[in-house]
Parts: sequence; C-alpha cells; structure tokens
Amino acid sequence: MTEPVLRMLAEQLPTWLPTQRWFGGKDRPVTEARPVRVITLSDKDPRLVHALVEVVQDDRKSVYQLLLGSRAQPPEHLNGVWVDSEGTHWYEATADPEAMTFLLDAMAGQDSTGPISFHREDDVELDEGLRGRAVTSEQSNTSLIYGQQYILKLFRKLSAGPNPDLRIHRALHSVGCEHIAQPLGWIADDDGDQPTLGMLQQFLADAADGWAMATASVRDLMAEGDLHADEVGGDFAGEAHRLGAAVAAVHADLARALESRPIEPGELDAAIDAMHRRLDSVMAAVPELAAMQGAVHEVFEQARGTADSGVPIQHVHGDLHLGQVLRTVHGWVLIDFEGEPAAPVSERLAPRSPLRDVAGMLRSFDYAAHQLLVGQPEDHQLAVRAQEWTSRNRSAFCDGYAEVSPNGDPRAHGVLLRALELDKAVYEVAYEQANRPDWLQIPLTSIARIAS
Repeated sequence: MTEPVLRMLAEQLPTWLPTQRWFGGKDRPVTEARPVRVITLSDKDPRLVHALVEVVQDDRKSVYQLLLGSRAQPPEHLNGVWVDSEGTHWYEATADPEAMTFLLDAMAGQDSTGPISFHREDDVELDEGLRGRAVTSEQSNTSLIYGQQYILKLFRKLSAGPNPDLRIHRALHSVGCEHIAQPLGWIADDDGDQPTLGMLQQFLADAADGWAMATASVRDLMAEGDLHADEVGGDFAGEAHRLGAAVAAVHADLARALESRPIEPGELDAAIDAMHRRLDSVMAAVPELAAMQGAVHEVFEQARGTADSGVPIQHVHGDLHLGQVLRTVHGWVLIDFEGEPAAPVSERLAPRSPLRDVAGMLRSFDYAAHQLLVGQPEDHQLAVRAQEWTSRNRSAFCDGYAEVSPNGDPRAHGVLLRALELDKAVYEVAYEQANRPDWLQIPLTSIARIAS
C-alpha cells in the first residue's frame, strides 16, 4: 500500500495544500511535495494512514503531517479526494469522525505504532470509543472535539522537539494555574527530530471566544446613535479588566514554573536588531511602509536603553490576542501557547519579556474595533467610535494586569511597550499582505499612529 500512496501524494499535494486553511505557505506556490514517511495506523475499515510530507517552496522547506483515510463504502462527503495508482480512494481523515476514534483510544491505551507513540498524563483516565469531529474554524492546526470532554489539537506544520504548547501547558498545570485547560495527553514522533504531533486537553464546552465577545461589543457601539462606549449595554471594559488580571496571573505562574531572570543588555540589543530586520524585510514586500520606516526605526532605537526597566524575561504565550482566550463561567482561559507560527522554534522556546504578550493583546483590541470598518465607505464618526472603544478596553486591560502582576503597570514601561507594539504591527502587515490584503490598512494605520 505504501508506494501507491507515496506516488499519489507527490502528484496531488502541490495543488491541494494551498487550498487548506491550515497550510502556512500561501504566500508562494508549492514547488514540490515530497512524502518522506507513510505509516499505517489501522488496517481496519476505515483504514487510517499517517504521512509526513516535506513541502518545498523555492528555497523554503517545511514538514507537514497528514492523516489519510480510506473506506470500503465511504460517505459521499468523504468520497475520492485522491485516487492512488491501485484505484483506492483516499480522503483527508480528520473529516471522518469514526476514523479519528483511533487517536483517542490509542492515547487511552498508551499504544505505539512504529515511531509514533500515544500518551496520557499519569493522573488521567480517558473514555474510549468517542468520535472526533473537526473544528472548522481552526487555522494553522486542526482540532478534534470528542464528545463534551476532550479536544485534540493536531499540529500540521511540525517543528523539532517538544511543541511549546505542550511544554508550557504541562508546566502551568504543575503549579496549579487556574487559567488554562487541563492537559490530558499527547502524540509524539520518536523518530528524527522527534516533533510533537498532537496534544489532548480538557474541552471547555461552555466557553465563549474572546474575539467573538469583543467584536459583538464593537457592533453594539456602532449601532448606537450618540452613546459612548461606557454607556452601551455590550460594554466590554469589565471583561477586558478581568482578562488583564488573568494574563498577569498566567505570567506569574509561568515565572514560578519555568525560567525567569533579569534581561541582559546584549539580549535586548539582539531583540531590537531583530525588530529592525523584520521591518526591513516586510518593507521589501509592502512598499507602503516606506513612508514610516524612519519613525519606526527611531522607536526601536529608543527601546535600547530599557534593559534596566525591572521587567524580567521569562516564558510567555508568544502570540497572545483575543482569539487565544476563552471566557468560561469561572473566568478567562488562555489557549494555544505555540507562539507565532512563522517564528523559528528557537525563538518560540526562548524566554522573553511578558510585555510582548501585553503588546499583542493591545494590538488585538485595535483589530477588534477596526476590522468592522474593512470594506466600508469612509465614515469619520465610526472611525472615532472604533478608536474610543479601543482606548477604553486597552486601558481596562492594563488596569487589570497592573493589579495582579508583580511587575506592576505595563504602561510604566511605555518606551519598550511601544516598540513591541510596533514590532507586532509590522508582523501583522506581513501576515495580511500574504493572507488578507483587504485588511492591510488596519496595521498600516496603527503603525502610522503609534510611530508618530
């Protein structure tokens, strides 16, 4: 079975991969897809095959994992995505809830198939036989929900060694952090670079998405006539305050569970140099940045003298925004500690300033307010309302953070925080240029405002 599958993948994937939400290389065509390993996980019906594929895009190479399924009589919605040289019909197996039962059962039994090993946490017993339905809104990875109990995240683009998401969740759980979903198990590849293939967690069935809550609040404000943000029924500032406190609590727990130490001047210089390089690299693809280049470089340089600010470096979330937080009946929960998907693994695993997470959330409030204006005729009144909502919720978040954080109010470190916000906005420019050009104006406008 292996050879027909390998040939099929090499032929079909270059055109199929760019159509998938989780594929991270949409900014350039796929030159070649080289299957490097195919392992049969289950020969039963449905059959389940695990594949590793090296995706070549000019000088860039990345390894992705795929799960392939095959049935004697597949349902219509699964039928024949690909056909191999022996005439067997294959499909992307995460769309088959019955096939995904295998992964949960294997973790419950702590099984292994060749180099692929399945694990559960020592203090956990898992229910078996549950079907796994894919979450359609996922982007860089694929998540499967089992009943109302578990959620399994399958990491699509693989990186060497333990995934930061798994490592940080386990560390936070070890110190009793109240603002994460409990880690329950994982899938590992014990061959080669030994990447983490998947992570199982408690599913928070009653949770509301932070981005959805925030944008609903913005819509309420936009729909009102003359009311201000604090006068609208859907005011989000109270939740923003509680969210700030939750983020500060997670940072404190991370400092207890993992490394925390003062930053050295040389480390700060290296971080500032990286900001400059990112700006120059993105500007080559987005000429609109050229008019702001000098002002942004100047803000970055001003941050060089902040090594003695008193804020330590530690492990942080790394890609914090409103889409990475959930509101449960008990409070806010942070998810997805994987870091920026485009950043190298060494950077995502390195300790950094917790102000980086604060900057990410401040940028997210700006996005939540202004994304509703994308594609709409210019309206000065709506733009003023969006900025009012942004300012109110940014302040509320920082107030909540300051009440809990041992590092105090993040606004007291305004020079460094401003540089980190600008760096995040430059990253957003690159992302929007590659994925959502219509949204490019949001970070560009923010850069002009922050740098001025």
